[in-house]
Amino acid sequence: MSVSPSESKMTRPQPRPSVLKISPYIGGERGVEGKKLIRLASNENTRGPSPRAVAAYQARAGELHRYPDGAANALRAAIGAVYHLEPERLICGNGSDELLHLLALAYASEGDEVLYSQHGFLVYPIAARLAGATPIIAREENLTASVDYILAALSPKTKIIYLANPNNPTGTYLPKTEIARLHRGLPPHVVLVLDAAYAEYVDQADYDSGLDLARTAENVVVTHTFSKIYGLAGLRLGFAYAAPAVIDALNRIRGPFNINDAASAAGIEAVQDQAYLAHIRQAVAATRAGFTAQLRQLGLVPRPAIANFLLVDFTSDSRAKAAFEHLKHQGILTRLVTSYGLPSHLRITLGTDEEMHEVSQCLADFVSRFVDQSLHE
Repeated sequence: MSVSPSESKMTRPQPRPSVLKISPYIGGERGVEGKKLIRLASNENTRGPSPRAVAAYQARAGELHRYPDGAANALRAAIGAVYHLEPERLICGNGSDELLHLLALAYASEGDEVLYSQHGFLVYPIAARLAGATPIIAREENLTASVDYILAALSPKTKIIYLANPNNPTGTYLPKTEIARLHRGLPPHVVLVLDAAYAEYVDQADYDSGLDLARTAENVVVTHTFSKIYGLAGLRLGFAYAAPAVIDALNRIRGPFNINDAASAAGIEAVQDQAYLAHIRQAVAATRAGFTAQLRQLGLVPRPAIANFLLVDFTSDSRAKAAFEHLKHQGILTRLVTSYGLPSHLRITLGTDEEMHEVSQCLADFVSRFVDQSLHE
């Protein structure tokens, strides 16, 4: 077999060019294991999962030598019963991130375009480039996705639109009427992916995760995760709901045992324990209101929020970085969101009331020091 001159000059294996265009995803800081920390960088449910989920996980220890159910039948049945969805139109993933990647691999390729909003989840452009497609950014208005700008960014090359609703890290959302308007403006072959990772926290009357739309539309996919309100971030579990043809395509390319047995068992109990979910939602809402008020008393600017985090505007890049370092020095880990185009902001996960009290005290100390320093510069 002959080798071309260009191939003979290669000194090592070369990935596809689109892979080298990917900026690796960097999660929130974890800090040093063993040191007492308040970890508020990754929007985790800091109160933990349902005790029923923990017990189910522990009970699977004796079955670690067995393969899991590749189709996740019991988990899909449990999700379907709680969310009133047909199990055959559900697919489970190793976190909803896996499903976002599978959608790109199934519906986009070289020469195609994938749209996402200006401050959208950084996994979207990664998934697009992995498929060989070009990620296209649609402008936002007031840190909120804009239907008009998304529709204006459409081209004959558009194959997928990723839209986080509510969005991370901005905490903003589009009401049900705007999602419907967006869908009406799309060609039928363009896949609208509604990433509803934080949907279970939302109690606004005009919000809908998109499941009803996905029930009747062939080109709408709704993804959910167990990493947020369900508190199973360490197990990597998510699901998507879509038309049968979409689910069939995703099942053709997913790994044969992509959901591990212990995660599935924990997920079943977590989704069935809706009383615990309601408790978490109420606790987070109360913490969010209290912490928002405390930030405003300090003269800081928290953005309106509906999930389990706040985006706080420190008005300048340097002040945000200084606040991040000050909190980190005190063992409080938050998230700089420069990579999302928001360098003057910090994203702060809502922890327990005790944790947020420590954060407030630390920020009060920072504000007093920063103001005093500014006066003497």
